[in-house]
Amino acid sequence: MAQLHDLTALEAAAAIRRREVSPSELVAHYLDRIARLDSRIGAFVEVTDAAAREQARQAEAELLSGAQLPPLHGVPTAIKDLNLTAGVPTRFGSAAYRDWVPEIDDHVVTLLRRAGTISLGKTATPEFGLPCYTETDIGPPARTPWDTGRLAGGSSGGAAAAVAAGFVPIAQGSDGGGSIRIPASVTGLYGIKPSRGRVSRGPLDADSSGLSVLGPLARTVRDAAAFLDATARPQPGDPYWAPPLPAGETFLQWCDRPPSRLRIGRYLQPPVPGAEVDQECRTAWEFASVLLESLGHQVEDIAMPLPAAVIPAFETVWAVSAASAPVPAGQQDRLRPLTRHLRERGARVSGPEYAAAVGMLNLISRQAVVATAGYDAVLTPTLALTPRPIGWFCGTASDPVDPAEDFERQKRFTPYTAVYNASGQPAASLPLHWSADGLPVGVMLVGRPAGEAALLALSAQLEAAAPWADRHPALWQA
Repeated sequence: MAQLHDLTALEAAAAIRRREVSPSELVAHYLDRIARLDSRIGAFVEVTDAAAREQARQAEAELLSGAQLPPLHGVPTAIKDLNLTAGVPTRFGSAAYRDWVPEIDDHVVTLLRRAGTISLGKTATPEFGLPCYTETDIGPPARTPWDTGRLAGGSSGGAAAAVAAGFVPIAQGSDGGGSIRIPASVTGLYGIKPSRGRVSRGPLDADSSGLSVLGPLARTVRDAAAFLDATARPQPGDPYWAPPLPAGETFLQWCDRPPSRLRIGRYLQPPVPGAEVDQECRTAWEFASVLLESLGHQVEDIAMPLPAAVIPAFETVWAVSAASAPVPAGQQDRLRPLTRHLRERGARVSGPEYAAAVGMLNLISRQAVVATAGYDAVLTPTLALTPRPIGWFCGTASDPVDPAEDFERQKRFTPYTAVYNASGQPAASLPLHWSADGLPVGVMLVGRPAGEAALLALSAQLEAAAPWADRHPALWQA
């Protein structure tokens, strides 16, 4: 290996077991990269240097004791700033929470720790995870390492930037409207949105919509599968439960099962009326189609399976979610313009109107699942546009974009992703194309309901046919 950060998460875990590298060496290497380079990227809002080094020392002691080790023992990771971390500032990307420190962990944080990972800190997210880009009032923009004048997407923008820049081998994200798949596309990573109920959002999750789920951003499909094996453990009180794998099976094992001939539906028409698809995104979609056919799969054009009514229904639910986010007393003036706009919009929605919007999403989702039930997966572009320049959505302090226009730009940028949060299906972004000017462009594969295992198997087959894990931005060598 040339550098420690060339190791994937699973390779790092294996090297630790073979005692070729220690957890302390790995943690020190990544912390050094963060200290030297993150001022260019904006991936982290909080670095837990001392705690990470102490956990690494404990991991070494456990290694030397001969105790049975968890699967990702000693592997560095990072937690999104939307997720609670006991004793570590959790700001939800908002100046309104600048000084808040929770006393408990989210279940996903606990499960990742039990799997042996060592968190190096909290990654940047936009305010309350609402927009699809990561620009905040508490830190610099999260930038894609492929072009630091462009955004890393959102809302898991910091997590994706951290993995793509070689600051951690894998990171935790969340996805309520595309927030794992969007940054995966613009940073050249594999990101999978699991099925609703696959990973617990407890213990304090108050989301009534069921749109948001937790999942990984990774360089390889196998690393993403290992993340799900560590975290896909339903917790008492969870409102949604995805069917577990059969006893003795793991998501990682499915990555080694080449799928038989599959029937893949594909469509290009964006669910958002008026959205236009950039030629690079079309090229990525066409390349993926040809690649799937070369692997023996049957690829068929299908009609876009969603009526136009899905978009206003989703917008209503999203605005109410923004309005329901708790804001400390006296801190409302510290919210960003887009957040205030969405909260005001959500506050105008009546109870019956909200119930009707949720019901409409449920109805449309059922119809879409039925319409594509004859297909093993559905292929679309992940995004309609290539990575956007900093300020493209919200403008600058001296020349701000109206929040309503900001939201419309987001819809045109990512018209495909949110509808599968409504349906609850697993969906992944795969980095199969780079533009003429060197920017990553992802494609999205949507699986059957609760079908992560088959989706991972297909993703792993595509990765083997068109490898991407060793393709890095120039910053990788710094």
